[in-house]
Amino acid sequence: MAPLSNIFKNINKTVANNWSHFKVHMLQNYGENPGNMLIHTGTLGWILSSLAQVGAVVFNDKISPEQKTFLIPQEIADAAINILSFYLLTNSLKKFGAKLVSTGKLRTKRIRSFLERNELMGKVGKLDFNIAEQDKFGPLADHYKSFRNGVDVVTSTVGSIISCNILTPILRNEYASKRQKKAIAHMQKYQTENIQHPKGISIADYQKLASIKFSNKSAGLKI
Repeated sequence: MAPLSNIFKNINKTVANNWSHFKVHMLQNYGENPGNMLIHTGTLGWILSSLAQVGAVVFNDKISPEQKTFLIPQEIADAAINILSFYLLTNSLKKFGAKLVSTGKLRTKRIRSFLERNELMGKVGKLDFNIAEQDKFGPLADHYKSFRNGVDVVTSTVGSIISCNILTPILRNEYASKRQKKAIAHMQKYQTENIQHPKGISIADYQKLASIKFSNKSAGLKI
């Protein structure tokens, strides 16, 4: 059996290697795309938050099974709205901002000088035009990437703000309204189908009650 110290050394080495691979992976995927990191981490946050919300309903003993059959689908639908609206809007705005930069519609003074110097201003704004694919782009590359990354961060942030504070609440309220109407209709139908009508009285019971009432009146007569 290996000494305990060697086991701990191997564990520390494995953890260090995995951490190094993780940092390399993050650098390769997000080092030059900070906007993607904001989108992916934000989406992951919504996913974890939604799982916690659904789990709170599922494992809450104070909520009856009948209520859970209504609440669980509602929480899942809310989660889908939160996640999709955040990702789609934020990612769309990020791509829109990136397109404005690559076509030159959104540019710095230095980028404008590059376009004018290379007689490219006539192509600015065209969908098939990309500054990064032009000749003599090399000296401008670092400045261009830095500017593009800044635009990615800004557009991603704006997208997340609009999604979380405007779009998502509107979609959730619309869905909740429809669910509420459906739940009320279902409840009314259930109550109608399961209403307990008062029991009628048979002729024999009526005669018995009448005879008791009459006998009581007769016993109370004075001579």
